[in-house]
Amino acid sequence: MRLLLTSDTHVPARAKSLPDALLAGIDEADVVIHAGDWTDEATLDLFQSRSRRLIGVFGNNDGPPLRRRLPEVARAELAGLRFGVVHETGAAGGRERRCAARFPDLDVLVFGHSHIPWDSVAPGGLRLLNPGSPTDRRRQPFRTFLTLDVSDGALHDVTLHKLPPKG
Repeated sequence: MRLLLTSDTHVPARAKSLPDALLAGIDEADVVIHAGDWTDEATLDLFQSRSRRLIGVFGNNDGPPLRRRLPEVARAELAGLRFGVVHETGAAGGRERRCAARFPDLDVLVFGHSHIPWDSVAPGGLRLLNPGSPTDRRRQPFRTFLTLDVSDGALHDVTLHKLPPKG
């Protein structure tokens, strides 16, 4: 099962459109996970129209229309792994411990908010993944998203895609 993970798209506030590489990845994925800060219902509609299966949550920049359509936390079992999605996890310091305590029933937690790619494992085995942002690199050298494969209860080929500069 092929997954695409993204977050913090911020269209149209920080980008006029989504990168072509992200759209191509959405088309190829079996499941697309978006960890919030869509900021625009049209972006959610676009993801829904292009995704075979979409799992998403709202973020701190998402107003009432998106909050009516999306949960704060989403959960799904995919190819034998228990996934969770949430926008914010707090400060980087102590993140693994906090998330392991908050989500003891998960194998993988996808989160966003910081625009900083993250891949770590908490004590007890919870894998934490932040795909960064495909539209707003903030203090990072690249705009990013993640792809990975899931089979037989394990993650494979976790790949951070670094997008070229805008323009």
